[in-house]
Amino acid sequence: MKLAFTRWNLTRSVLVLSLWAAVGIPFTRAAETESERLAKLEAAVKALQEQNTALKREVSDLKGASPKKEVSRKSTSDGKTYVETTETEKKPVYVTPGASEIKLVLGGFIQGQFEAGDVNAYDGRFPGTITAKTKDRFRMRRARITVSGDFAEQFDFKLEGEFNQADGITGRTAFSTTDAFVNWHRFPEAQIKLGQYKAPFGLEQVTSDTKLFTIERSQVTEALTPERQIGLQLWGKPFANVWPEQKDVLTYWAGVFNGNGRNTTVNDNNEYMYVARLEAQLFAGKLAGQDASLKLGGNYLSSRDEKGTNISQTGNLIVGGDGSLSPFVLPSADQREAYGVDASFHFGPFDLIGEYLDERIRPRIVGGVAPAFAGFDASGYYITAGYFVVPKKLQLVAKWESFDPGQVANDNLHSITGGVNYYIHGDDLKLMLGYIHTWSDFRNNRPVFGDDQFDEVLLRLQVLF
Repeated sequence: MKLAFTRWNLTRSVLVLSLWAAVGIPFTRAAETESERLAKLEAAVKALQEQNTALKREVSDLKGASPKKEVSRKSTSDGKTYVETTETEKKPVYVTPGASEIKLVLGGFIQGQFEAGDVNAYDGRFPGTITAKTKDRFRMRRARITVSGDFAEQFDFKLEGEFNQADGITGRTAFSTTDAFVNWHRFPEAQIKLGQYKAPFGLEQVTSDTKLFTIERSQVTEALTPERQIGLQLWGKPFANVWPEQKDVLTYWAGVFNGNGRNTTVNDNNEYMYVARLEAQLFAGKLAGQDASLKLGGNYLSSRDEKGTNISQTGNLIVGGDGSLSPFVLPSADQREAYGVDASFHFGPFDLIGEYLDERIRPRIVGGVAPAFAGFDASGYYITAGYFVVPKKLQLVAKWESFDPGQVANDNLHSITGGVNYYIHGDDLKLMLGYIHTWSDFRNNRPVFGDDQFDEVLLRLQVLF
């Protein structure tokens, strides 16, 4: 019998023999029918396809988890550049709790700033016969690192430090603590906070530096608010559980503090600074199709301080001989009371914020010694307006403020601010430009001391991480 194989028959025979070997089919079973062989071949092909699909999936997953390539640029002697690719592994960044925290967050922010013109004049530091002019400059306004976390036992904490040096108001010259506290939040209606943090007095003061519409706070805020103190505070939202959808209707704060400022572990006497704040949200919802809200707030402060205590640690209060202001370190003991009221209105792209603060400072007789200063009342206010011309991106800001130190006739200080804020990525990455025009009634009525009007330009880049 003569056998004639075509090229196709030869190829098919080779493929059949190979698949038989792959799936373990004995060669001795050649007598199987054609249909049985085809069925086994189809099963083998299907198995190989499934294995191939699984391998492709694993390769894809490995590619997604593979280390990223870092690209570095080097310059040759003639200034030309080339790109060199390396296969170095880029490890992920993570924070591991050191104790029993259920949450641990590492963050911070940087505020780089350019200042030109009559630098610091808005804060009452006028260039003139007594005070030297601060030169135009670049500076790091703030550079902070923060660690915060939560425990399963209803405790949260925050530890924050400041790398930047101050301008001589607080006396800080190196890294120092800003916030360091533990807060028990088991009951949202009555939380207890212990440590160092901002005393609850003044809307602009308790608002985070990173969320302000203007580059700097108002002069009255810097002069009359206690800023950070060490103490104990009870605070909460009374309707948090009984009326959850309206939990922000009312919030209260009441604290007892040493009254000697931040990072001061001693108390000047056996008495304390008492601070309280109440905030009511009168409306929150839609108005003419826009998101809208209205809040009102009030504050109270009382303190008895000893000689040598700085009662204006972050601002300037006492009037100097040329009308400039400086921090007030008490030359003798005092008793002071302060109060404030504020309101904030939000309507779509528009915001309006106003605040008034007043402080009454009276000397005390201690050991029969006459006081070394006369009592006075200091007060002031500001009104800030903001409008987004491009929603959530480009904001125009204007602020009018006035401060009366209340120590000599015609010693008022006034400023008007105009600004533009560009939110590159919300408050996390923000560019701010501000112009401040300031004038002094003291200088205007006493021209012998020099200029009475001052101008300053500020530019800030803010980065949160």
